[in-house]
Amino acid sequence: MDIILNYLNDSSAISISVLLLLSIYLILLFWIFIYKYLQLSSLISLENDNLSSLVTRDAKINPLSNIGQCVGNTTISKELLDVCEITLIRDASSGLTWLSIIASTAPFIGLFGTVVGILESFAKFSTISKVAFSTIAPVISEALVATAAGIFVAIFAYTFHQIITRKIYELNTYIKSQIDILLARN
Repeated sequence: MDIILNYLNDSSAISISVLLLLSIYLILLFWIFIYKYLQLSSLISLENDNLSSLVTRDAKINPLSNIGQCVGNTTISKELLDVCEITLIRDASSGLTWLSIIASTAPFIGLFGTVVGILESFAKFSTISKVAFSTIAPVISEALVATAAGIFVAIFAYTFHQIITRKIYELNTYIKSQIDILLARN
């Protein structure tokens, strides 16, 4: 804990701002991931159950499923089902853009913090005529913390993006299968 406090005490306002922004990114991406993962898991379960009931010959569409809510009591048409599918996938993929933004910008934010930290360290050493590597190395290693933090956040964001994208694909396959069955029956 002393190491962290010493680091924050020795850091500039920009370095602290960079780490604060990356911390906000990390919290945001975990919140988005957990929310979307749970939401998509329940949607997939519901659509899987509905697909299973549609596979039996005389079963009707479950009015609680997303397709059932979209179709309602109207006449089923290909156009209506296509619009339902697009709407459901658009709603399911909300938040995915933020994971992409975080995954792509976090390393650059970290790199910005590192560059500023290194520039500040060189500015401190500009008045000294001879600077040993043992003096520069700790300052540069402290500046590299921002890059490491940015990469750390980006790894989670990219991984979560891929997991959610896969869940959306899985949901889409259940929706397409239901649409195909409904169109085959009409």
